Amino acid sequence: MDILMILAEAARSAVGPIAAIYALAAIGLNMHFGYTGLLNFGQVGFMLVGAYGVGISVAVFGLPLWVGFLVGLACAVVLALLLGIPTLRLRADYLSITTIAAAEVLRLVYRAGFAEPVTNGVYGLQNLSSGFRAWSPFDGGARYGLGVFVFTGDQLWLMTVTWTLVAIAALLTWLLIHSPWGRVIKGIREDEDAVRSLGKNVFVYKMQALVFGGLLGALAGAMLAMHQGAIQPDQFKPQVTFFLWVILLLGGAGRVFGPILGSMVFWFLLNFADGLLQWMGGNGWLPFLSGPDFGAIRLVLAGLMLVLLIVFRPQGLIGDRKEMLVNVK
Repeated sequence: MDILMILAEAARSAVGPIAAIYALAAIGLNMHFGYTGLLNFGQVGFMLVGAYGVGISVAVFGLPLWVGFLVGLACAVVLALLLGIPTLRLRADYLSITTIAAAEVLRLVYRAGFAEPVTNGVYGLQNLSSGFRAWSPFDGGARYGLGVFVFTGDQLWLMTVTWTLVAIAALLTWLLIHSPWGRVIKGIREDEDAVRSLGKNVFVYKMQALVFGGLLGALAGAMLAMHQGAIQPDQFKPQVTFFLWVILLLGGAGRVFGPILGSMVFWFLLNFADGLLQWMGGNGWLPFLSGPDFGAIRLVLAGLMLVLLIVFRPQGLIGDRKEMLVNVK
């Protein structure tokens, strides 16, 4: 393996299924924070209920896959209502603490012993994606692509569906934000008291934004279940939400394409760091590191590259500095 191969693999991961899944979830987070100003640190909770909505429907009750997707979305709506009704009247750091706690409580409930008959506890659910792959027009074992961008048929089908969902989510976001509803949402982000003085029900608008972003998070979780073919509660730890925040801030909060670009750059850097460390270790340049250490060092190295990008471009790659200052306020 040389540097060119490392770059090629990193570029491949930047357009791969995981980048698409995280872009979809980050678009939802962008609606929460970038446009509405909600400090939601529990987006992973919406991914969890979306993934398990599909998984339980298919693996436990034997329902069709499309019904599982609807169940996952319905669970996201219920979670948004349960989370939003008592918390959306909170502000700033109080809301962030509440949302991260709610997501962590969900993870612990899904892995608890009393939930095992439905969730299979810590062992999770398997064999979830056979129905999804049956819909594929591509030969699952064949390879498609050009140059370094070569994927199996199953990967290509997942990418086609997920990137299509990303495009639809971005289009819906653009249409909503450029509508009268979107102007109210951005007004809430800048000064919700001023919006309230104009007779707008700020709580209802916040709830609508929370539901919309949560639905996108649930879709991302469902596509993650299709990608892996299995899910387990401990996949949905708070670090997933932190990755989504890095993606959003890296691309640019309050920009339609910010989460998409941020996800692609994030996974490029993460996989480049991983490949670089393996290459250096294989050449004997890092004799003081063992195999298990590479994962932690990879995050540190990728984190340093991300920090440098954010330091020199604090508003994100395509963000607006004025809107970033508004979000900070």
